[in-house]
Amino acid sequence: MSHPAEPTIADPTHPEGPTGHAQHGYIDAKDDYLKRLRRIEGQARGLQRMVEEEKYCIDILTQVSAMTSALRSVALGLLDEHLQHCVVQAAAEGGAEAEAKLHEASQAIARLVRS
Repeated sequence: MSHPAEPTIADPTHPEGPTGHAQHGYIDAKDDYLKRLRRIEGQARGLQRMVEEEKYCIDILTQVSAMTSALRSVALGLLDEHLQHCVVQAAAEGGAEAEAKLHEASQAIARLVRS
């Protein structure tokens, strides 16, 4: 009786995907995350410009707050993707990997709450 061949890394069905590294939960929204991060990068440059131009403190703080919210939104989206993809997959497999992924997610949540 023949057994089906294990998928190779070049195979898109392999857990590490066709590129040879793990497929992360956010992969389907990667372009969206990159766009958002580029906007945040632009906000950071704008903040630098505001300080260089000696803009009013409250206006700068308002922009810092907006940038902080944008970063938090990206972080929460990535956390949600991680929970739905990596943690759920590890939990289904069980064992030490599941424990590790749950601990990892818990630590990430703690870091977000502290920030």
